[in-house]
Amino acid sequence: MSRTISFPASRALVYSLVVSFAAAFAAFHTPQSASAQATSQWNALERGSDNIEVLGHVPLGGMVSVMDMELEQELDRPFAYVARGHIGPHAVKGMDVIDISDPANPKVIKQWRIQDEDLHTGLGGMDVKYFKWKGRYYVVQSTQFGPGPDYNLGAVVFDVTDLPDASKFREVARIDEPNYPGGFHNIFIYKHSDGNVYLFTTVNGGRANVYDLGRVVDGDVDGALVAHVPLPEGVTGGPAGVEDILASAQFYHDLYVGYHPDTGQDRFYGGGTGGYYVYDVSDLDNPQLQFTMRGINGVAWGHTFTPSPDGRYAVTETEYQYAPLRIFDMKPAIDGEVSNINQPISAWTANWEHLVHNHEVRWPLVFVSGYLDGLQVFSLEDPKKPLTVGYYDTYIGPKLGEGEFSMYNGAFGVDVRNADGLITISDMSTGFWTFRMEGFSGWKGSDFGMPDISSVQKWDSDIADVN
Repeated sequence: MSRTISFPASRALVYSLVVSFAAAFAAFHTPQSASAQATSQWNALERGSDNIEVLGHVPLGGMVSVMDMELEQELDRPFAYVARGHIGPHAVKGMDVIDISDPANPKVIKQWRIQDEDLHTGLGGMDVKYFKWKGRYYVVQSTQFGPGPDYNLGAVVFDVTDLPDASKFREVARIDEPNYPGGFHNIFIYKHSDGNVYLFTTVNGGRANVYDLGRVVDGDVDGALVAHVPLPEGVTGGPAGVEDILASAQFYHDLYVGYHPDTGQDRFYGGGTGGYYVYDVSDLDNPQLQFTMRGINGVAWGHTFTPSPDGRYAVTETEYQYAPLRIFDMKPAIDGEVSNINQPISAWTANWEHLVHNHEVRWPLVFVSGYLDGLQVFSLEDPKKPLTVGYYDTYIGPKLGEGEFSMYNGAFGVDVRNADGLITISDMSTGFWTFRMEGFSGWKGSDFGMPDISSVQKWDSDIADVN
């Protein structure tokens, strides 16, 4: 007995899952049992652990109309960017800019919406990232539209240097992808060891595109597509429940790029068709596959793939109900002993009946946006024994029915400001939240015996500065 959840529109927007006892059993078939609660620890009256403090909250309006988010990292630029899209009837498509100079009183200072918003089909604004180039600050808002207006549009780029003066917020470029219409589901911006800033994007084909953002903002959008990272030939497998629909399709769902100190490589970590893939992208003209993580019980398709700062461990997600975050030790592959890893060393979930979503790694902590379970924080101090250390439920409303989309509500995106430890959540229905966690006042890798590497980019320093 199973239930299938399917997004509408084209194959580009098909992300589905099958709920079954067999899948649940496979998901938890790991060497260490998942750290799960038999029953929820939180409820309407006791929504969070004592060590999590809610600082501020601002509703953004509309059920299931809030997607991913990004924080600027400099304390003198207190801005958050929240993507606005929808999987429900409230059709909002764009981005909100939030001033968090007072984290206890976040304020929306700019709302950008795609022109002719009601004519656009598809999800709308999905992922959002910022970058710095030649002393100016920019935001990239990815878009994912179905057939109709802007079907080829992948991202819109804005100059946000003059914030909080919203009157000077301006669009500077649009990135189209006519060969793979349907937009960019996820994006990652990386300052490469060659000194350039690149936008890595998912597309609706068997590759990830790479755009030179310096060229984009300098006016050479047509010449900005400089490389792509392929999926290995012959890989198969789609989101749970739609393997038959996507039997001939290949695509990445999510991606991360980071410097690998032991080898001096820029490494790409991609989750998608068949599992997870690691490439050396130091030479963007010639990406080299380092190893794969395929043939994993319960994983036909990878969602999110985030390494530890030293590149040894990986936190991975698959996005179907009952599936935990799986933790892998990649050392055997890094050392060249194997070319594929298919066995996790442990797993973690907030509530075994639900679905955990995105995460940010600030080793040894992992900050999770857990859909129906809100903000979750767990520790990988012992990677074989993940331990929940904090939580707060940002959404206590009902599921979206008993079948279709029932898990897709609540905390969608999460981010952490390294300078002071501010934690933020974008909740699909309740809006934007700010938090503090007792004992966590910021993150620097060297404080934990690790390289100073996370999703946060160091725009003004050399890539090799990892101390």
